[in-house]
Amino acid sequence: MRKDTVSEMLERIESDEVRFLRLQFTDIQGMPKNVAIPVQQAEKALTEGIWFDGSSIEGFARIEESDMLLKPDPATYAILPWRPADARVARFICDVYTYGNKPFEGDPRFVLRQQLEQAKKMGFTFNTGPELEFFLFKMVDGRPSTNYQDYGGYFDLAPTDAAEDVRRDIVFALTQMGFEIEASHHEVAESQHEIDFKYSDALDTADKVITFKFATKTLALARNLHATFMAKPIGGINGSGMHTHGSLAKNGKNAFYDSNAKDGLSDIAMYYIGGILAHAKAITRVANPTINSYKRLVPGYEAPVYITWSATNRSALVRVPAARGNSTRAEFRSPDPMCNPYLCFAAMLAAGLDGIKKKTMPPESTDVNIYHLSEAERKKRGIEMLPGSLIEANTALNEDPVIAKAMGSHIMDGLNSIAQLETDLFRLAVHPWELDRYLAIY
Repeated sequence: MRKDTVSEMLERIESDEVRFLRLQFTDIQGMPKNVAIPVQQAEKALTEGIWFDGSSIEGFARIEESDMLLKPDPATYAILPWRPADARVARFICDVYTYGNKPFEGDPRFVLRQQLEQAKKMGFTFNTGPELEFFLFKMVDGRPSTNYQDYGGYFDLAPTDAAEDVRRDIVFALTQMGFEIEASHHEVAESQHEIDFKYSDALDTADKVITFKFATKTLALARNLHATFMAKPIGGINGSGMHTHGSLAKNGKNAFYDSNAKDGLSDIAMYYIGGILAHAKAITRVANPTINSYKRLVPGYEAPVYITWSATNRSALVRVPAARGNSTRAEFRSPDPMCNPYLCFAAMLAAGLDGIKKKTMPPESTDVNIYHLSEAERKKRGIEMLPGSLIEANTALNEDPVIAKAMGSHIMDGLNSIAQLETDLFRLAVHPWELDRYLAIY
């Protein structure tokens, strides 16, 4: 970090009367981690970085190579507004380095940075706009439950939507942290909610996703509620998604828009969509990273399962919203909010750039409700399905050299280990459904 930047940050920290700093980063699964330091260590953190033991972090490092260095990104400085003023806390999101002052290949933020550099070499910047859904459940005896906090429905108001005050707290806090909130509303399922913020470059947006989840959980807990971003916490109702709008810009202009093209979509837009569809099965491993994710990716609950695209159809995997001009974008609808946003956005970008390089045109858009098509009709149209399980998606990732290369060997090793471990643990567990179905009969 440059000396003048360090001086500016130190002055700002002093002016804000900050007492503690949190140096934040994420593990391979997107779980936020942090080291807290007193403000007296701020200059050291900004100039030299702070060392920590990476061997205890999921998917990071072996014991013999465990020393890791956290380097704060000054652009991510923000005060945590829910902390008391007399012990004010600010945070930095950090990049992780290792021996020889080298970026750590297992840092998900580094993986996204690499793909953004690839886009930059092709003259593009990549913007994303995710829409995060989540549930608010009651805490029971100090533990999270699946007891509904409210019984509202889509866009309902209080008193039906009793979580209105919680959403307001979240919006106020995020706004103070630099978010531009665009909308906040009750979602389709009981106790399900959505808060949308303005799109930005993919690295900034990924940082915001991590902040969003952390802030939402913290502020919900202050009202004795549990906020969960689990993809499918309750069977038989809608799960939670993280529909992600993506677009490329070139020379400051939206590269997806062409007023002379069909539907206003440029060749770049079509190639990007073609790349996303071509690599959709592999992307699924990082966009839907848990056993539970695949209980959301089933027909009948609005989540996309068929590899298609459309300008109008919400049952398609990739949807192009009606807005054109600078707002032209492609909405990738399969990710869920359990994903690591850095890896998810990196995989999306790698797929889109590959489509552009290879000039991969997508098939004809599917403008009918795919859920109403028979299996024979889908087969006739050449419509394939997303993987149906974590291990199936992991296999697809390993068989896709483009997305696997984008992840890097370190991340791939971690993803493979996690997928196998999760699958084995789930396979060996005796589920309550099995007891309900078999215990009294056999």
